[in-house]
Amino acid sequence: MSDPSTVVEDYSARFVIETHPVHGRLVRLGDTLDQILKAHDYPDVIANLLGEACVLAVLVGASLKFEGRLILQAQGDGAVRYVVADYDTRGGLRGFCRYDEGELNDLIASNEGKFQSLGAQALLGKGTFIMTLDPENNSERYQGITPIEGESLSLCAEHYFAQSEQVPTQVKLAVSEINGPGGPQWRAAGAMIQAIAGDATRGETRDSFDHIRALFETLGEEELTDFDLPADRLLYRLFHEDGVRLSTLKTVYKLCRCSQERVEGLVQSFTEQEQKDMLEPDGKVHITCEYCSKTFLVDLPE
Repeated sequence: MSDPSTVVEDYSARFVIETHPVHGRLVRLGDTLDQILKAHDYPDVIANLLGEACVLAVLVGASLKFEGRLILQAQGDGAVRYVVADYDTRGGLRGFCRYDEGELNDLIASNEGKFQSLGAQALLGKGTFIMTLDPENNSERYQGITPIEGESLSLCAEHYFAQSEQVPTQVKLAVSEINGPGGPQWRAAGAMIQAIAGDATRGETRDSFDHIRALFETLGEEELTDFDLPADRLLYRLFHEDGVRLSTLKTVYKLCRCSQERVEGLVQSFTEQEQKDMLEPDGKVHITCEYCSKTFLVDLPE
């Protein structure tokens, strides 16, 4: 069991139900998510959506059987143009959201300012939910695409797995803002369970999954984002009668791939006239990373 005096944040961990062919994963993001969201001055409704996307990217990406990246993206014709979260299987995470401020304000006003009622479909409109698997070993990328369905990214993910993987899946996501020592801090958490396919030994696994799913449904958002409640104790609350085994926690951390070298390479990919058109009054090209908001200055060759 965990030391109750130690609060652990920013991790993913796999768990297995010992008496049923069901496995899952638990993710919690504290300072990592707070850094990602505070790199931009996001309205609460956008921070909430991006927080969900980041947790979901880790839930799925941490289960990959290869070294590489999982890129989760949802895009549509609504006030939010797209939201993206990029997870590296070593534990690195980044994400950002692009939206139209005027359309978003109108949407919030039409819902009487209650952003909690605005889910993925309301914000993104008609569009697509995309998961891209990008292996490191130069293998071909795999991309799965499904329509955005439901008012949460968790429902989008469940639909994705049902359609693309034929794997019974249940997902819960939660995002909250707390009063930390240095002021307001964002945190988010998520959990996912999936059925293990039946075989000659196991037989049909649907009944087992339905049983575990009924217990999983009792998991509340407050429990998910209560970081004072350790992962093993949370899972014990849910599955103690069936037995649950938790793997070692894997750290998740903020990681951005931007660099001066990459930005200079990007600028060089434009024509000479395009580069000149990009010049700012100080005689340099300014490039700002969409993920971390860091601005790079590039000198053009004489």
